[in-house]
Amino acid sequence: MIENYRDHAANERTFLAWIRTGIAVIAFGFVIEKLNIFIAELALANSGRAGQQLAQSRLGGPLGRYDGLALIIIGIAVIVIAAIRFVRTTRLIDQPIAHRGDALRTELVVSVVLALLAGLVSVYLVAA
Repeated sequence: MIENYRDHAANERTFLAWIRTGIAVIAFGFVIEKLNIFIAELALANSGRAGQQLAQSRLGGPLGRYDGLALIIIGIAVIVIAAIRFVRTTRLIDQPIAHRGDALRTELVVSVVLALLAGLVSVYLVAA
């Protein structure tokens, strides 16, 4: 049996949960990026209809060009941070002395950033 097996298993489960979150954010970024390309193509195809073009240009406005890419980059950052935290926590578990938790947890910061980003994208889509 591995020493501190329960702690290592919990650490691995947490790591895998963050990996799933990162992959989900990346996938959402790809979906938004494809939607932006679709909206741009619709605008080109319907260039004669001024009202439709105006509505489509509002959907693909200044944030519409970079929001998918931003989500992809944030998803990659979540995966990188998760890997760093996993290795660090594994080393701390293996040390014989007890360690205190961090004052400002990385997980909390990443969660707040993701929640704010999801809220901003939701508000942007509703307002458009």
